[in-house]
Amino acid sequence: MKKQIVTLTAVAALTAGAAGQASASSTHTVEKGETLWAISQENNVTVQELTDWNKLSSTIIYPSQQLKVSNDVEEKYSVVSGDTLSKIAQNHDISLEELMSWNGLSSDLIFPGDQLVVAGGSAQEAAPAEEAAPVEAAPAEEAAPAEETAPAEEAAPAEEAAPEEEAAPAEAPAEESAPAEATQELTVTATAYTAFCNGCSGTTATGIDLRANPDQRVIAVDPNVIPLGSKVWVEGYGEAIAGDTGGAIKGNKIDIFIPSQEEALNYGVQEVQVKVLD
Repeated sequence: MKKQIVTLTAVAALTAGAAGQASASSTHTVEKGETLWAISQENNVTVQELTDWNKLSSTIIYPSQQLKVSNDVEEKYSVVSGDTLSKIAQNHDISLEELMSWNGLSSDLIFPGDQLVVAGGSAQEAAPAEEAAPVEAAPAEEAAPAEETAPAEEAAPAEEAAPEEEAAPAEAPAEESAPAEATQELTVTATAYTAFCNGCSGTTATGIDLRANPDQRVIAVDPNVIPLGSKVWVEGYGEAIAGDTGGAIKGNKIDIFIPSQEEALNYGVQEVQVKVLD
């Protein structure tokens, strides 16, 4: 399927002057034709990490754009009166668990003037909490007492219902069958894509309309490794059809169709087992 550049996990076709080895720099200047997925592969990070570090609202990038490709540089924040750990974590787009781990905190007590690592931190051993006055929070307003409600009228007793006929016991659900014997087994690098995006045609290389059949399980493959039209089993995905191709899907790589754009982004890059069934 000719998928236009919607930088989920699709990669632009490689050209003779394509990007070289990943730089050791913590920033990367976007070149024409590059995608977030390609940049993430060059720097051994995920697409989700790049979008988080650069506060991107989508995966669209532009030539000459400066992207942060490493989170090694520590950034610190000075606590002020009224701050809470949850508020600080939310303001810096990190989780509460990361904030506590980077600063070796064993409780949520913080104090004005504390210096907290809010980016580029590493896990620290939690130190025992100091016995000091916590940051004072504004007292909550006392809630007005609820008005007393009038007692509900006593309902008339319901007529005794006739006993229901005993239902026949339901048949036990069939156990999920194991995949058929494989003709080929291999380990591949898996990414994910979706047909529900701007510019996507939704039709695979073998003619499957994924928009009309969002529950269809399809993967894009390199036909030289897995024949098109083959029935396959993919670890964590189940049985599917090798019904699509992609410019970046070469060798032991596959692209898994997932209807949801958010879930496709969150899939990232995984190493999975694939069995070719026929």
